[in-house]
Amino acid sequence: MSDNGSKRKVLAIVTNYGVEQDELVVPVDHLRERGVQVDVAALKKDDIETLVGDKDPGASVRPDLTLEEADPASYDLLLVPGGTLNADTLRLQEPACDLVRAFTSAGRPVAAICHGPWVLVETGSVSGKRLTSYASLRTDVRNAGGDWVDEPVVTDETGGWKLITSRDPGDLDPFLKEVDAALAA
Repeated sequence: MSDNGSKRKVLAIVTNYGVEQDELVVPVDHLRERGVQVDVAALKKDDIETLVGDKDPGASVRPDLTLEEADPASYDLLLVPGGTLNADTLRLQEPACDLVRAFTSAGRPVAAICHGPWVLVETGSVSGKRLTSYASLRTDVRNAGGDWVDEPVVTDETGGWKLITSRDPGDLDPFLKEVDAALAA
């Protein structure tokens, strides 16, 4: 909870197809169970079709708003789930990039898992940061000036904002522990 007792708010950004199910659903459920308001923003108001392992159909999730409707100043943390198709499409969406830039320039935390850091690469936000991701992003992160490491979770506060990253759904427990800590600060 923040100092004034108001409820913490998290914004999750995704596309409407291809987000890795557990990287969206598990954090959203985890945070909501702890009293955090989580809004899921997608490209369109249509249902979000998640995938399991980038190939098998997963749960459908109803977005709360579109990326363009999201006011970054209203949120305490930005959550960027992965999924190869989701992350590759998300990084090409200017409203998603604008949201990342708004969070980082305001010094608010960003938590990205698996392929989620692609949008951070796209916005130039990983330069000088130590982070992890799905292994196939290693070269992209390094080419963008980031220090890629193979660890379950990495938290870096370089540059005046906190970045929390993890490699894949198998790292959700330590990832969520760091997200919880960021929201408690």
